[in-house]
Amino acid sequence: MDIADVPEVPDWLLSHLREQGIEALYPPQAEAVEQGVTRGESIVASIPTASGKTLVATLAMLSAVESRGGMALYIVPLRALASEKREEFEAFEAYGLDVGVSTGNYESDGGWLAGKDIVVATSEKVDSLVRNDAPWLEELSCVVADEVHLVDDAERGPTLEVTLATLRRLNPALQTVALSATIGNAEELATWLDAALVDSTWRPIELRKGVHYGDALHLENGDQQRLPVRRSEDQPAAIVRDTLEEGGSTLVFVNSRRNAESAAGRLASTTEAALTPETETELAALAADIRDVSDTDTSDDLAAAVEQGAAFHHAGLAREHRQLVETAFRDRLVKVICATPTLAAGVNTPARRVIVRDWRRYDGSVGGMTPLSVLEVHQMMGRAGRPGRDPYGEAVLLANGHDELDELFERYVWAEPEPVKSKLAAEPALRTHALATVASGFARSRGELLAFFEETLYAEQTADRAHLRTVTDDVVAYLVTNGFLERTQTGLAATGLGHTVSRLYLDPMSAAEVVDGLRSLEEGGEPTALGLYHLVCRTPDMYELYLRSGDEEEYTMLAHEREGELLGRAPSEFEERFEDWLSALKTARLLEDWAGEVDEDELADRYQVGPGDIRGKTDAAEWLLGAAESLSAELDLGVGPAIRRARQRVAAGVRAELVELAEVRGVGRKRARRLFDAGIETPAQLRSADKSVVLAALRDRPNTAETVLENAGHADPSMTDVEPAADLLPEPEATDGSGTDDADGRGQANLEDF
Repeated sequence: MDIADVPEVPDWLLSHLREQGIEALYPPQAEAVEQGVTRGESIVASIPTASGKTLVATLAMLSAVESRGGMALYIVPLRALASEKREEFEAFEAYGLDVGVSTGNYESDGGWLAGKDIVVATSEKVDSLVRNDAPWLEELSCVVADEVHLVDDAERGPTLEVTLATLRRLNPALQTVALSATIGNAEELATWLDAALVDSTWRPIELRKGVHYGDALHLENGDQQRLPVRRSEDQPAAIVRDTLEEGGSTLVFVNSRRNAESAAGRLASTTEAALTPETETELAALAADIRDVSDTDTSDDLAAAVEQGAAFHHAGLAREHRQLVETAFRDRLVKVICATPTLAAGVNTPARRVIVRDWRRYDGSVGGMTPLSVLEVHQMMGRAGRPGRDPYGEAVLLANGHDELDELFERYVWAEPEPVKSKLAAEPALRTHALATVASGFARSRGELLAFFEETLYAEQTADRAHLRTVTDDVVAYLVTNGFLERTQTGLAATGLGHTVSRLYLDPMSAAEVVDGLRSLEEGGEPTALGLYHLVCRTPDMYELYLRSGDEEEYTMLAHEREGELLGRAPSEFEERFEDWLSALKTARLLEDWAGEVDEDELADRYQVGPGDIRGKTDAAEWLLGAAESLSAELDLGVGPAIRRARQRVAAGVRAELVELAEVRGVGRKRARRLFDAGIETPAQLRSADKSVVLAALRDRPNTAETVLENAGHADPSMTDVEPAADLLPEPEATDGSGTDDADGRGQANLEDF
């Protein structure tokens, strides 16, 4: 179908698409148009990666906005995807559209989004907007759910499922466009959403799947391609070398962070041999940028691999690390990325070849290694091939024997993806969403609550309605017992506490834990920072650090030493939950060290975590402590100021005396300490400070000093002709490439600076 034949879209879009080289639609896109996606009809598009799902969504949203005068919402599973889509959709602002992105602050009603034409948000954010009564949600005419197959995910799935059910109830005429990978039960999703189905395996470039064994790549059509493994190589190195010889890039999927890092280190020697002098110069600059993000071994290891043309990618990296690596890979500067499966979840990083090195991963629930699902492996494989840049893509599994060769073909290459299944009936998910449904006014009785759940995918997929009723009754009983719901003459109502918990986007069990802990304080008692950190760390909303060998003894001793600070009833060492109590204490100790200004590299080494883990823990603690402060106010417990101080410290990563100074934009924890030590202790003092003193405290970085002074409100922030106070300058630091803070003198910030 020629783009000129697409109905109900603005004329400028056709010109915009032609500028991008698009003259005709792909077959799945054309089928979606024929099914009425530009006329307001709901669509489920179950098509492979790189087959044009985003354009299907774009056609739906722009026809809704421009032709029907509506508002569109694009739901993504990950914040990284939100940023990616924002960049894509911001091109439409040149034609008069207004695009907004919202991913955080779960207590906000997002009122500023009301005037937007297109809003991009995570499913969690949309769920929180519903709970906070965002009025503009009722004005939606089109909602797009990207990666909708993730309803199968135990963590994210129930929220996405309930969010779609809620939006459709708010606006019965809502157009729903669900974008999915190829799955085994797309018809079931379409039935649930009252949508037409576009189910296709078409790709713009050929995807060749196969298994490498011996010295050959065995392809699904029966062909074999010689690909020998040299004596100095393992299978991934041989495949990467072969790909480089053809001018291509490679994604290697492994099953753990450690394996991603070690694999990248090993493959770096392979990629280095293919680098040109120009590329080496660019990679050296990129490595310097990576080291500037954080002063940790992880950052140094990533930079060292990148200098040789390789990289690793996992959740332990800082967000800035991941963005730098993804961009460099798309630009073909980095030749290979070794990643955990999270990279396959929608982030745009296609490659000439994909290697699925590890098809098993550890599953704690079974105490051993279990095979990945067909859907997961196919998602990884789908990253092979860049339209317009590669003639085809190849996805390769690795076999160590002839029997395994046959098994991998049967299990993955020739297999169809599994059907996706709702995870809503799990009690933790139902507990959270049952409270939100009542608190938001969508259900005022047991019958109405059950009726709401009847509109979910779970109800579509199960004939066992009795189980849903039983689980719902158990959840309601829990919510009533803990004071979140109350039974009325007409049915059910949220209490003031229940409304607060729902608005705060807390798991009710987290709220119950926090309330019990705060109530355990003796009258007039004040909690310590460690006590508060430990309290929020043992909630279901915080992922605790693992206890490693030797940790149990260390943290048991710590628990005894500081038991007076820990809130709530401590379990006995013989109770099953004692280990979780210690894991929470270990996590709390990390937060205490962070707020005590322990260096990031020391934290990473002490707790065996990456920069991304540290930031994830501090962000979660800040949110949970903010929620604890609100709960304290709701119940008039009188400990709000102490909670606020603990929250401010963990947010900034500083001791109490630096909180205000660190909150000045551009200052952060390390610069705050240097300014404080130079005699500048408050924002007010910074506004009137001697510029030579500021410049010296900030390591003779005029641009940084000027920005900081401007943000603080200094009358004259200019650093022209200003010399640093000589007596305050630090001793010259070694420049041995060790990544020490400020060693390169280029004015770049690291994670700890913000």
